[in-house]
Order: sequence, then structure tokens, then C-alpha cells
Amino acid sequence: MTELATEDKKLLTLARATRARTGAAEGAAVRDSDGRTYAAATVDLPSLQVSAVGVCVAMAVASGSRGLEAAVVLGDAEQVAASDLAALTDFAGVGLTVHRADPRGRVLESTQTV
Repeated sequence: MTELATEDKKLLTLARATRARTGAAEGAAVRDSDGRTYAAATVDLPSLQVSAVGVCVAMAVASGSRGLEAAVVLGDAEQVAASDLAALTDFAGVGLTVHRADPRGRVLESTQTV
């Protein structure tokens, strides 16, 4: 288990609360380069499917953010989806820390975008 910095613990709390509130498969939260946070859950409608990370990235971009400092993805998946890592890399570049946690909020791994 990975010990998180205080600011990343806040992201974990936001992702966990968002997932629990919505009952979604996944929750995510990101912190942008200005310190603003965005939290989201998976969107799974008949006409629209977006991952929690995808929603977070879209919110950050729509808010005029210029990049990200960290991301948390919370759910049952064995790994962060390649498409989510690609979106994070597209927006934040190489070296963004991405924490993957289980639904209870236990961090299972921390990686960086490449």
C-alpha cells in the first residue's frame, strides 16, 4: 500500500465520496496545476458512456485548466484503463502521478503517465 501526500489524500476522499454517492462503477478525482480539484463518477447511460477519469479531464479542460498535478482512480478494476491513462497523458503530459485504489479507498498502486 502506498502512503499519499496530504493533497492526494483529499483526492482519494473526493473520488470515494463521489463513487459512493452515485453508486457508479468507478470514482476519480484530479488536481489541476492551479490547485483546483475535480471529482467524478463513471457515466453509463444508454446513449453516453464516459469513464470517471474522462469526466474529470473534460471538466478540467472545460474550466480552462492548463494541466494536472495528480489523479486518483477508485474502483474494482485490476488496473487503470489504457484509455484513461492516454487521456491523462494527452492533457497532463508525461510524469503525472496516478494512484489506483480499491472501493474502500485503499491505495493499491501509484504510477506515472508515460
